[in-house]
Amino acid sequence: MSSLIHKIKNKKAQIAVIGLGYVGLPLCMEFAKKGFCVTGIDVDKKRVKSVSKGVSYIGDVKSSEIKLYVKEKSFQATTDYGVLSRQDAIIMCVPTPLRKTKEPDISYIIDASKKIAKTLKEEQLIVLESTTYPGTTDEVIQPILEKSELKAGKDFYLAFSPERVDPGNKKYNTANIPKVIGGINSQSTLAAKTLYGQINSNIIPVSSSRVAEMVKLLENTFRSVNIALVNEMAIMCDCLDIDVWEVIGAAATKPFGFMPFYPGPGIGGHCIPLDPFYLTWKSRLHGYEAKFIELAGEINKAMPKYVIGKIRDILNSFKKSINGSTVLILGVAYKKDVGDWRESPAIEIINMLLKKGANVCFNDPHVSEINTDSTSMRSKELDKSSLKESDCTIIVTNHSVYDYKFIVENSSAVLDTRNAISGLKGNFENVFRL
Repeated sequence: MSSLIHKIKNKKAQIAVIGLGYVGLPLCMEFAKKGFCVTGIDVDKKRVKSVSKGVSYIGDVKSSEIKLYVKEKSFQATTDYGVLSRQDAIIMCVPTPLRKTKEPDISYIIDASKKIAKTLKEEQLIVLESTTYPGTTDEVIQPILEKSELKAGKDFYLAFSPERVDPGNKKYNTANIPKVIGGINSQSTLAAKTLYGQINSNIIPVSSSRVAEMVKLLENTFRSVNIALVNEMAIMCDCLDIDVWEVIGAAATKPFGFMPFYPGPGIGGHCIPLDPFYLTWKSRLHGYEAKFIELAGEINKAMPKYVIGKIRDILNSFKKSINGSTVLILGVAYKKDVGDWRESPAIEIINMLLKKGANVCFNDPHVSEINTDSTSMRSKELDKSSLKESDCTIIVTNHSVYDYKFIVENSSAVLDTRNAISGLKGNFENVFRL
């Protein structure tokens, strides 16, 4: 182990990152910044080609950075897994989607592990960052890697370190978000701790890979449950003719025991809509039904339908129906100031409106085009004409580039699902909020 530790501390370790998405590419940049030679591996040829040309496809990574490190030959991208044989540390940042049955799909993890096993050598460190259920690292990955006849924790080192990426966040990033690390044994934890300690000064070691896997699920489940609670509160306040935003604002003045969450059209992104179900699936295998988590998922999933109901009511107040009305969606990304529309509730809202006969268009400064099973459309220019042409404008994502006063002043009716224009409600008659 001493030779691996020595290589890492002296920046001589070769590092490979499998998966060049929102987690993998920023991670590559951080290691390259610290003087390591990094190889990014991805099955997507477009991503590899883009990186090789020094062009970023992720908002948090500057093209100038990629160009610099590619030119300096401290970073390269490839689709060839054969380069793994030359690496000292390999980090997996691959997708972990859910099947339609809400069962975990860890096929990408298994595939990457099998490829690593083909060239696995002594003194290599293997780390999984992809969110998954507790036990994946030691129950799934370890047996695959040990088919090489090398023993985990002795001949090579294996750990889990949950990704904590928040796209669009200007304050917290890969380098300053505390990094949780759990190895399958103490030697593996030490190796991973040493590696990540080169790019992050705040390392949080835990007792096992299972604990580290559970940490990530707790973080995302916490958010899912609390978002569901405030979404249900919004529906109840609507029934009682109470302004939920005023309620939340007043409650947030309590200096202890309360953290404000805000209602919206649903939840999106890769993590919150999916990760809690990894935990419910694993718990079910052990005879326990995680009812609380399942209920939160049902409430959040029902929010797009609730939004449709609000749109119907607004149009009815203007003696119009959804069928035949023009509806403009502002923001299709799952959160503000990013271009990621994975699992975005806006997509479901668009699909529902189309099924009901509405003429739907969208504007998003970060998303030029969306393609789903049921629709394909490009972002429409946002101006006075497009606002006046729509019968109802729906604010889904609070992009900071939007001039909300301009939007309200030039729209017939506005449904604000994210509190983007709170404070304007008293000035403009036809502004509605969840």
